[in-house]
Amino acid sequence: MSVTSRRSRTSSVSRPGRTLSFRAEFARQLTRRRTQIALGFLIVLPLILVAAFKIGVPDDPNSADGGTSLADVATAGGANFTLFAVYVASTFLLLVVVALFCGDTVASEASWGTLRYLLASPVPRGRLLRQKLTVGLAYSGFALLLLPTVAMIAGTIAFGWHPLRTQLGADIPALEALGRILLAVGYIAITLLPVAGLAFYLSVRTDAPLGAVGGAVMLWIVSNILEAVTALGDLRGLLPTRYGTAWLSLLSSPIDAEDMVKGTVSAVVYTTVFLSLAWWRFLRKDIVS
Repeated sequence: MSVTSRRSRTSSVSRPGRTLSFRAEFARQLTRRRTQIALGFLIVLPLILVAAFKIGVPDDPNSADGGTSLADVATAGGANFTLFAVYVASTFLLLVVVALFCGDTVASEASWGTLRYLLASPVPRGRLLRQKLTVGLAYSGFALLLLPTVAMIAGTIAFGWHPLRTQLGADIPALEALGRILLAVGYIAITLLPVAGLAFYLSVRTDAPLGAVGGAVMLWIVSNILEAVTALGDLRGLLPTRYGTAWLSLLSSPIDAEDMVKGTVSAVVYTTVFLSLAWWRFLRKDIVS
């Protein structure tokens, strides 16, 4: 072995902090079929919705007047269509996408039998978790921005650029509406952080990626079901899904942000708990696959 080769090998071994770089992991995840399908569907969904409205709703500029739901005013302009697309996707699709990107991380390496080889590279356990989580969150954030961006473009082309029409019939200027849509997307991202944390925690506990993703989605569905049980009273405030739709208050004037603040605090607490459990578990786990 040459001196240069030995020096390069010694350098990589003695500097484990440079292993598993964000760029390399991000590029590797982009080549995976599940990443491409998930992002591709987020692009196609707004186009499907536009086609559905064009087929089912007459092209009448007054057809969206007097609506009482986001669907009733979805064709009032690009901003309205974007809000509707974000709303329908946030109830389930975005939940699955975030769980997929963050739950199919460590578990996929274990299922392929490559996890122990990564740790033998050597990649410190803490760094491996940090890089995997960072890439998962990066793709989740990109997905959350991709959907409204495509929806805004498609909706504006199909229905025009108009002020945001609220369910009460009031109009919000288009530029102000953009700011509110960005706030809504930001809040949805925050409320989905516990999903990412739970999926990531399950990912370090199992060798089955679908188990981690499905487990996070299932528990969120159960939380939504319990949230509908009014007999639980104030206990529903402890559920992680309690304030999931609080961003709808952004459509009112003035904005009532009380529930959004509560939802943010709840999301931060749950995310911290789940990620702490993930670190605690993985740093003490015997890696056999």
